[in-house]
Amino acid sequence: MKTHQLVAVLGLSVSTLLPGAAIAQKYPAKPVRIVVGFAPGGATDISARAIAQKLTDKLGGSFIVDNRPGAAGNIAADIVAKSAPDGYTILMANATIAIPSLYAKLPFDVTKDLAPLSLIALGPSVLAVHPSLPVKDVKGLIALAKAKPNALSFGSGGVGNSTHLAMELFAHMAGVKMVHVPYKGGSPSVVGLVIGEVQVLFTSIPSALTQINAGKMRALGVSISERSKALPDVPTIAEAGLSGYYAASWYGLLLPAGVPKDIVNVLAKEIETIMREPDIQEKMLKQGFEPVGNSAEEFTKFIREEMPRWAKIVKLAGIKPQ
Repeated sequence: MKTHQLVAVLGLSVSTLLPGAAIAQKYPAKPVRIVVGFAPGGATDISARAIAQKLTDKLGGSFIVDNRPGAAGNIAADIVAKSAPDGYTILMANATIAIPSLYAKLPFDVTKDLAPLSLIALGPSVLAVHPSLPVKDVKGLIALAKAKPNALSFGSGGVGNSTHLAMELFAHMAGVKMVHVPYKGGSPSVVGLVIGEVQVLFTSIPSALTQINAGKMRALGVSISERSKALPDVPTIAEAGLSGYYAASWYGLLLPAGVPKDIVNVLAKEIETIMREPDIQEKMLKQGFEPVGNSAEEFTKFIREEMPRWAKIVKLAGIKPQ
């Protein structure tokens, strides 16, 4: 074989062995959609837009946010699950994506049709009580609830909402019974506590901070494993007396299953860098979220741990799949 023919054959062999690398070098060659399952203006949307701009700046091309609200984010998830696995469609989802047990039937399989890319941020909730309630800490609340089963009522942002499930987990671990009062959203539930319609709730820190500082509600603990930067003097629920307690709202990026590994690596590397940038971290903290930005493998492990844990709580709470 002549030298130029041998070189051509070797070149062809290398290119066929490394198709993903060749694709990744050209990525993105066209606009990339980040599909958000919620209306513009919320924490998930604001963060998605900030990340989209950063990815555009770093990788070139164009990363565009496409809002597809409805069905608790499942409309957007279905769009991405059914998209071509080429890296040009990305899902920004929240914690509901890991609780398929809330639904009787979904048009996609979370574990088979979607591939986690990166956990973007964790959102701790704060356990708060009405100031008239004679408790000062988590242990006091548990003692009161045990002494008076179903005498206390707790508010939430709705049946199956993250704040509802956080309280169901709390009640299960503490061995107490309280009456659930669902509201149509987190803000109305906070109002319900302030005016005394309910005595207890979990809510996002930003929605409660003003009321806590004004003395209109008393913060007993935060729901994640570390104290919140926004409420540094409030202990975690685990350190305050309910060992092992952990619950968080969160959001992250997922891809259709089957996206070439090289493209996944390109995106993951840039997202990890982006999440360490001060302006992005400041934006997340203002929304009440703690920035993360982990690997695809770590996010996959996280979701696999979340799914059975919340499925158990959904069942124990008697929540009927929608």
